[in-house]
Amino acid sequence: MFRKILIANRGEIACRVIETAHKLGIRCVAVYSEADANARHVRMADEAFLLGPAASKDSYLRADKIIAIAKQSGAEAIHPGYGFLSENEEFAKACEDAGVVFIGPPVTAIAAMGSKSAAKKIMQDAGVPLVPGYHGDDQTDAVLKAESAKIGYPQLLKAAYGGGGKGMRVVWQADEFDAALASARREAKAGFGNDKMLLERYLTKPRHIEIQVFADNHGNAVYLAERDCSIQRRHQKVIEEAPAPSFSPAQRQAMGEAAVKAAKAIDYRGAGTVEFLFDEDGSFYFMEMNTRLQVEHPVTEMITGQDLVQWQLLVAAGEPLPLTQAQVQLAGHAIEVRVYAEDPDNDFLPATGKLTYLRQPEASRNVRVDTGVVEHDEVSPYYDPMIAKLIVWDESRDRAISRMLRALDDYRIAGVTTNLGFLTSLVEHPAFKAAELDTNFINKHQQSLFAPAHSQENQALILAALFIVAKQQTQQLAQSSNSPWQFNHGWRLNETAILKLDLQMGETKHALTIAQQQQQMTITLAQQLFDCHVNLAGDELSAVIAGHRMKVRVSQYQDTISIFIKHQRYDIVYQTEVTTAVDGADHAGSLTAPMNGTIVAVLCSENQSVKVGDTLVIMEAMKMEYAIKAPKDGVVKAVFYAAGDLVKDGAELVDFCEEDA
Repeated sequence: MFRKILIANRGEIACRVIETAHKLGIRCVAVYSEADANARHVRMADEAFLLGPAASKDSYLRADKIIAIAKQSGAEAIHPGYGFLSENEEFAKACEDAGVVFIGPPVTAIAAMGSKSAAKKIMQDAGVPLVPGYHGDDQTDAVLKAESAKIGYPQLLKAAYGGGGKGMRVVWQADEFDAALASARREAKAGFGNDKMLLERYLTKPRHIEIQVFADNHGNAVYLAERDCSIQRRHQKVIEEAPAPSFSPAQRQAMGEAAVKAAKAIDYRGAGTVEFLFDEDGSFYFMEMNTRLQVEHPVTEMITGQDLVQWQLLVAAGEPLPLTQAQVQLAGHAIEVRVYAEDPDNDFLPATGKLTYLRQPEASRNVRVDTGVVEHDEVSPYYDPMIAKLIVWDESRDRAISRMLRALDDYRIAGVTTNLGFLTSLVEHPAFKAAELDTNFINKHQQSLFAPAHSQENQALILAALFIVAKQQTQQLAQSSNSPWQFNHGWRLNETAILKLDLQMGETKHALTIAQQQQQMTITLAQQLFDCHVNLAGDELSAVIAGHRMKVRVSQYQDTISIFIKHQRYDIVYQTEVTTAVDGADHAGSLTAPMNGTIVAVLCSENQSVKVGDTLVIMEAMKMEYAIKAPKDGVVKAVFYAAGDLVKDGAELVDFCEEDA
């Protein structure tokens, strides 16, 4: 086994490889860009080397630098992860030439599968089923149009050297072909530098089923069941599960044996995935082979009990596969979702920013989180905005779905827009629960998936107000053992405290008033009164609102409070002012500091006449400004503090007398 390896990647896959390598006693070398200097994978590794600037072309795609670092550090092998250089035959060849083991397939296998058209020719010769289509070298318009007519419609135009949905067009009828071909060619040329096209019959309700294969250097090859990856957006996977729902053992065996046949046809080594389109009639067709570890490999690990990264390391070190085909056992059902910083309501536009608050579901035998970030990390614009993979396992698919929904509720992120709400809508959708799956699932159910969520804005606003009060109480108790919050006779002597809040949610401002006397709080919002109680423990807020008891998580970053109600997050920006409502007929008296703080400004002077609502003093506490306002028309008799003075909770700030007193 290797003593030291280099991981030529970043993010969650780099962390994932390091975890397994450390379990095997292997030391790990990380590489990083300037943007990733403090990244989780860098901290996890035994040592790390700077590659260059943030852009991938200047860092993670610098094969020469990576190999030089491997030699310098004494790494015996390089694990490429997925993406970046993982399927780059030139990089694999450079590793071989440098005497560093490439933890992946042979160069010839990567090259064979690098072109979709060449791969299909190899698979055809090996007897692997193919979708009816044309994969020839004659790329003239006339030949392509003639072959298109033979295939029939609908059909799919696909860039031979493409990926990620680029250079693909669905052609529904003959008169659409010319325009679709020209458009697909332009996109393929711009994206991949090659406009070679292939044609395939387009299946209208296919499922995307892939088989995990493994082969070693001793002639052994096995398949580790299948994964259903049908739930996709723009040809990119969103949900993966294993085993595939409504997939019989006979279908698994037929597809698995075809995948192994495909691997042997190119003398494969290590981990690979053979992807198939599965039609409604039970027939299946080879689509492509990914010559690397897949993003969704954890669902296979969860149902087989195997560590596929460990298998990769064993095979790369020359050892035989840990299991024979007969020894591969499946148990239960696993589902994976990809948690992204993106806005599903804005065409899944990637989001960037700081993860100001991050709480993951608790890891267990049933719940797993693969991530490369921690709280306060930045989601940068330079790389894929995936935050984590959330994987669950249970004894049945129904139970796994229930467990996933609970785990999504427990996943809370603030600071960036995420797809957590959209993932919940997908997993709880009746058609998903019924396993009515195909690659057009999201488009087909778009109206229900993107329906406006049930708004709990008023509840979120009240909870934010309660959080502000509870946080003030907690901090004041910590500051003074003599705090009035410890007393049972009210917030102020013979007075009811009135806290006025201006809370903003989105573009809308909301005015709330909190009146508190003794332990009772009454919140006024939109002319409705709500009797409330609150308790804050860490980031868990326990509240009673009009008799409704609930617990929610809450975070605060600068002037923004985030309230998490199930899988929905409500971001609320606040401003605060405090006054006192004076009881009794005699309104002469003082206005006092609501808490320990600093005087920011004094806006009144001795013997000045003021109107109700005029701001007299502004003070700051807990990074919030409080405007102390006149409760009535009256006269300021005296001012006791100046700007910059520190004041204690309850300190008399001004001596105020009502005008007619």
